[in-house]
Amino acid sequence: MTNELLRYFRAKEKERASETAAATQCPFCSVQCTLQLVEERIVERRRYKAVPTDNPTSNGRLCLKGMNAHQHALHPERLLVPLAKVDGRFVRVRWEEALSLIAERIISIQKEDGVDAFAVYGGGSLTNEEAYLLGKFARVALKTRHIDYNGRFCMSAAAAAMNDAFGLDRGLTNPLSDIPLAQTIILAGTNVAECQPTLMPYVYEAKKNGAFIIVVDPRETKTAALADLHLPLKPGTDAALAVGIGKVLLDEGYIDEAFVRERTVGFAEWKQHIEAVEMDEIVRLTDVPEEKIRLAARKYGEAADAIVLTARGLEQQTDGYAAVRQWINVVLATGNIGRPGSGFGSITGQGNGQGGREHGQKADQLPGYRSIEHPQHRRYIASVWGVAPDELPRKGVSAYEMMQKIDAGEITGLLVMGSNPVVSSPNAAFVAKAMQKLKFLVVADMFLSETAELADLVLPVSSYLEDEGTVTNVEGRVCFRPAARKRLGEVKHDWEILCDIACKLGKGRFFPFTSAEEIFNELRLASRGGKADYYGVTYERLRRERVYWPCPDAHHPGTPRLFTERFAHPDGKARFAVLPFRPEKEETDEWYPLYLTTGRVLAHYLSGTQTRRSPALSARQPEAVVEIHPRTAKRYGIGPGMLVRIETRRGAAVVRSRYNDQIREDTIFVPFHWSGLGQINNVTSDELDPHCRMPAFKRCAARVRPVVDLGRN
Repeated sequence: MTNELLRYFRAKEKERASETAAATQCPFCSVQCTLQLVEERIVERRRYKAVPTDNPTSNGRLCLKGMNAHQHALHPERLLVPLAKVDGRFVRVRWEEALSLIAERIISIQKEDGVDAFAVYGGGSLTNEEAYLLGKFARVALKTRHIDYNGRFCMSAAAAAMNDAFGLDRGLTNPLSDIPLAQTIILAGTNVAECQPTLMPYVYEAKKNGAFIIVVDPRETKTAALADLHLPLKPGTDAALAVGIGKVLLDEGYIDEAFVRERTVGFAEWKQHIEAVEMDEIVRLTDVPEEKIRLAARKYGEAADAIVLTARGLEQQTDGYAAVRQWINVVLATGNIGRPGSGFGSITGQGNGQGGREHGQKADQLPGYRSIEHPQHRRYIASVWGVAPDELPRKGVSAYEMMQKIDAGEITGLLVMGSNPVVSSPNAAFVAKAMQKLKFLVVADMFLSETAELADLVLPVSSYLEDEGTVTNVEGRVCFRPAARKRLGEVKHDWEILCDIACKLGKGRFFPFTSAEEIFNELRLASRGGKADYYGVTYERLRRERVYWPCPDAHHPGTPRLFTERFAHPDGKARFAVLPFRPEKEETDEWYPLYLTTGRVLAHYLSGTQTRRSPALSARQPEAVVEIHPRTAKRYGIGPGMLVRIETRRGAAVVRSRYNDQIREDTIFVPFHWSGLGQINNVTSDELDPHCRMPAFKRCAARVRPVVDLGRN
């Protein structure tokens, strides 16, 4: 290299500003991996990179989404000022005008249509502090019963099932470090490799230790490719499969009679029910060969320690609650819970799906997992909030049922915070039309999402890089997330917006908070003595460690493993359940001969509002595709990469085809992260689980055909 070139590069090096690094954590899935965001300045250019840091959940790992999460937070389309819609166009308004308008419209709507006519719709990515405050805001500032959140579409089936079976719902009953101790692991309806990839090393380690891995999924996912046994069942028949495995366990003597006798109730009724089941019927319903069902049951029954993990694949059904209960029956019958290497869990999807449902966003819940209908629970929370118990509203309805009430004119005003229901809801075209009937819609978001496009007022909120707070991860660990950067423009935190609106409504004395930590300290008190007890968790402690709840006092170590001695019901015993297992769901016929199922892909997250604005992630998968078996595709004249029209009884979507010879020939799969023509939730079923009101995202009847001329189709 010449001297001139050396001098040039050295001069450039001097222009380089020193690197800065700030601690934060990924905003996406429930693992909540930690990282340092490194900013490097060279002259006037800035470059960013995410460097993983160690923590006890992901052990220093970071996936594709986490490595690129900063791209959406720094995106030029970030909303920086409040926007009001005037004559069909958004115009900038001052915060004072925006807040005054919100208060004015809330007051007028509630005066005209009743207090319950104004509703609140939250999100599973909000921090614990913001989820808690949103619940308090609905019940104290608005006095409305109508609050729910997008976590209804994520964890409601498993949460209801675990509460009824165990008396307590926490995503995993065991720490993740127990997974490598198991001799058999059943992954039912969960594609960990794409949805929570930084957890896969736990499964790899278990396999290295000799564990037998069983995956239940209609298609061979990247997770199923790792399995020793893959059970490609017919979509929507998960409950029947679990019953079949339970029958083999019962018939072949794998029942832990001492555990059943001492720690459960309802076994005799379950046994009588299972004895009457015919394996031929299970095989017919699931389309899984009997020898494979028996092998799965034997491997689970023979294991000294075994773990069952479920997720949305079996939970997002009209019998998702029953499917989870059937798997819990299997766990209880064999006594595989409450010790190292043995347990049950539902792998939480959203970043704060666990904490988001513990402290008041759900229609029927108060902080600490208390029930809004329970007199004692109401009295306690009312005392914390400084209101009379009879001032608290009663329970409302689920997220999708709120949309039905909007369509019916019973809800006429709505605040959406941290969610995009126009894309994430089932039968989403109906939801979009319903929301246009609202008298007033206000959306708090980082971007002009598909839902925000319909709003009368849009409020700019902080990103994960700017918003200090806590989240509760898949293990039930409470995690502190520091603010890594200053807020941009006129952006506010979600919790600040709620406090500001409350002040405008004359309820400021109930919302005096000036920091996230102040809110968390009230949350701690509100949760005290509840099932999800955070009282012993403080910011000071969280800056040193991630703490498992329940943690009732400052000296308590936290509870990594649940149910070691007793379950959370008053008698200390778990409950077996006798429930139907024959699907009463939308069936295929000659007009709609295929099963449509939906899910995620590695590069994207939820409605795609954030990940579609990440250049690195969007480039990896820029559009929705339909996975279809080559033989099925050829029957309908569909070539690889061809545009395909997917029709159901609710409408149509257009996506590109992708051949997959490892999916069932009667099943097609489409991810749900896109809007527009490729928005698959426009056609998904809006039937709801009767126990938990979970929609049936994972199964509906469909037909496909190639798109030759978009104008004619």
